[in-house]
Amino acid sequence: MKQFVSEVVDIRMESRRAGVTRWQILLGQTDFHPGSTGMLQAVAPSGATLQVPVLDVQEDAGELWHIAEKPLAAGTRVTGMVAQG
Repeated sequence: MKQFVSEVVDIRMESRRAGVTRWQILLGQTDFHPGSTGMLQAVAPSGATLQVPVLDVQEDAGELWHIAEKPLAAGTRVTGMVAQG
């Protein structure tokens, strides 16, 4: 997996179906590209490591939004891991 460090700039709800909410996460910089998958990893204030799978990446108005089923707050520092394939 290719790794990089970034920060969450914005987040918005993409959809909610059958009790599952999907989020769109915008990063300050990314090595993901449309259609790629991987993982975002962050450390919570409690010290717990959070793993957020990136299910897809979509371009909207020149921005790359990372699709996930777990939200991350703006300002959260993340390590991105892009699946090779």
